[in-house]
Amino acid sequence: MRWIRRLSLATAPAVVVASALLVPPPAHAFGPGGGGLTDLVNPFIGSRNEGNTYPGAALPFGMVQFSPDTGHSTGYDHGQNHIRGFSLVHLSGVGCRIGGDLPVLPTTGEVTQTDYARYAAGFSHADEEASPGYYRVGLDSGITAELTATARTAVQRYTFPATDRANVLLNAGQSLHRTVSTSVEILDDHTVRTRITGNGFCKATTRPYTVYTVTRFDRPFTAYGTWKGDAVTPGATGSAGTGRNGAYVRFDTTRDRTVRATTALSYVDEQGAETNLRAEGGRSFDAVREAARRAWEERLDGVRVQGGSETLRRTFYSSLYRSYLAPNAGSDADGRYTGWDQRIHRAKGFTYYQNWSLWDTYRTQCQLLGLLAPREARDMALSVLKVDEEGGRLPKWGYGTVETNIMTGDPVTPFLTEAYQQGLLKGHEEQAYRALKKNADGVPPAGSPSVGREANPEYIAHGFAPYLAGRPHTKPGDSDYDHGPSVTLEYALADAALSRMAHDLGHTADAARYAARAHNYRNVFDPATGFFRARDASGAFVGPADPARSVAFHEGTAWQYQWLVPQDLPGLIDLLGGRKATNDRLDTFFAYDRLLADPAGTARGVWVNGPYAYYNADKYNPQNEPDLIAPYTYLSTGQPWKTTDVVHAALTLFTDGPTGMTGNDDLGTMSAWHVLSALGIFPVQPGQGTWGLSTPVFDRAELRLDRAYYPHGGLTITAPGTSATDRYVRSVRADGHGLGRTYLTGQGLRRLRALDFTVGARPSGWGTDPAAAPPASK
Repeated sequence: MRWIRRLSLATAPAVVVASALLVPPPAHAFGPGGGGLTDLVNPFIGSRNEGNTYPGAALPFGMVQFSPDTGHSTGYDHGQNHIRGFSLVHLSGVGCRIGGDLPVLPTTGEVTQTDYARYAAGFSHADEEASPGYYRVGLDSGITAELTATARTAVQRYTFPATDRANVLLNAGQSLHRTVSTSVEILDDHTVRTRITGNGFCKATTRPYTVYTVTRFDRPFTAYGTWKGDAVTPGATGSAGTGRNGAYVRFDTTRDRTVRATTALSYVDEQGAETNLRAEGGRSFDAVREAARRAWEERLDGVRVQGGSETLRRTFYSSLYRSYLAPNAGSDADGRYTGWDQRIHRAKGFTYYQNWSLWDTYRTQCQLLGLLAPREARDMALSVLKVDEEGGRLPKWGYGTVETNIMTGDPVTPFLTEAYQQGLLKGHEEQAYRALKKNADGVPPAGSPSVGREANPEYIAHGFAPYLAGRPHTKPGDSDYDHGPSVTLEYALADAALSRMAHDLGHTADAARYAARAHNYRNVFDPATGFFRARDASGAFVGPADPARSVAFHEGTAWQYQWLVPQDLPGLIDLLGGRKATNDRLDTFFAYDRLLADPAGTARGVWVNGPYAYYNADKYNPQNEPDLIAPYTYLSTGQPWKTTDVVHAALTLFTDGPTGMTGNDDLGTMSAWHVLSALGIFPVQPGQGTWGLSTPVFDRAELRLDRAYYPHGGLTITAPGTSATDRYVRSVRADGHGLGRTYLTGQGLRRLRALDFTVGARPSGWGTDPAAAPPASK
């Protein structure tokens, strides 16, 4: 046997590791029953009916998400009963194929099949378990597979039957995304290395991106081989090319039935994978599993709740868990990462993160992370600035090292301005502003992979983004011209957020210009229908007049998008005919009379029509992003109790089982909506740091906050006696002082120690005064 070379952990040089991603401080908190908070997390929630979550092992914001793939386009579906492999990369709740790199699977006998759809192993959910940082399943073959993870490595333990043909298959050529080229090398009698290049996400054919892995087993192979296409070649040490491509290694388990391995991942190069293996490998499976549990225990302990049923607490902590699964570390243990210029850089003084589902996360998750994980949120914001610095433009929907251009509008602006409002960009304010101004006022050049604000020429010249049906896409991904009215609303929202930042930084002329553009939402309002509507290049309104069947709204209808004017709800209310007319329309939208009679039934039977039922609807859609802020509109119409009615009905959609989410989680977006709404504080003006108030679902919640960003180090939220019947706010006190407003400013939230709600069985006059509503942007 000719080995290419041998890796050694013992003789490796020391590596400086980003400790927050690897070694957590000891956990000290336990949940309501005396057990750990991790015991309250059910990783299977959302794994059926297109929630598209995954049950496998990961650390908070880790590079690796080690999880089974059952044949679903995004990885795991609880309704399926065969596992094709345990792969390294998964994004929680995405709606399209991505990741799934290097599925590995233990088998017995001869290796005759090379397509993982054909050699997949059967299993039963009765012999399957998962908890934060750990997954175990008994396969029908008699093999037990256990998974755990560090930030950058996947750690596996397989218990085989007694056999001299115990195999581990490492499939480099098949994944969830499209593979372009792959290679696999057996380096020595313990080690396998792969290189996997792929592209694509949703309908976009992106620039290729490459991941590098190295897998080290704890015992020598007794045999090995590779495959290419259908051909299996025993004794071969390498294979490369396109299509199906992989390697198998074999062990004799007649005496020792356990095989352990650690796979390190890097988005930089082979050296990066080896660096990560040296830095984070070398520990026993049980030690890594315990470290992962402690990491999650510490993270979940950032919020401690009292009251409510165990099911309510389980769904809450499961959503909190999913809120911490992304973005993901992109830099290796030595700080190196691949930038969007496809060159290698080194992060100094921060961890570089990647995977930006910004159209989703700018509405909820980035605010939650700024509150509960501000150090990581700071690094995430700095990473986005690095995308602009190295790639030339801010991202829209970034995966790994490339832009996918999926979704539309300008989500990066409220993402970054929210970071600014939360105090996360200190020392980088002007750099961020320059990048945002470039994004807001221009269009990326033809040679850039980014589409940016594609419809800016027309939007800036005429005040709206036109709907240009049939226009050829000039770049992969979505086009703003396909979604003119919703894009106009998104641009205007972003302009309002940027106006406020510009004003704070002393750029007064820019602030006035962006503030004026923030009112461009009016330019797609059709007085004849009373709804927003698409306009073509000539300015004519086009498409069906029926707002439930409107065209060009991205994943929604005119009914659903009509509330996406958080920067100027007073102006919107005037457009709709005043408070009474607006409240009547809101009541119709939420089916409010039915809601009062049957909250859970209305949520499931009227609002929700299917995970991808975005169109031909005149009702609230709680399972997709355009409507996430809509329930809080009542805070501005003098009927804040109805916000609580709608929010608490929507919360019933989160249940403790595989179907416990009604749509894609979108990298923690829907989970963060759940967490914040359950706490009673919600970001009602994305990018501007304004928090709306509604009744919490717990008697008490203690938030442990970072003193570097929140001087008091914590916030206690109380609502004694809150329940399904006693759910209406009677009064609110902030640090002992009466609060008649329905909102908090970001600055006010940072200074706050205690937020106390008094609740009752009937609506009160709290928050009904016009002055109590969140103010319009200035």
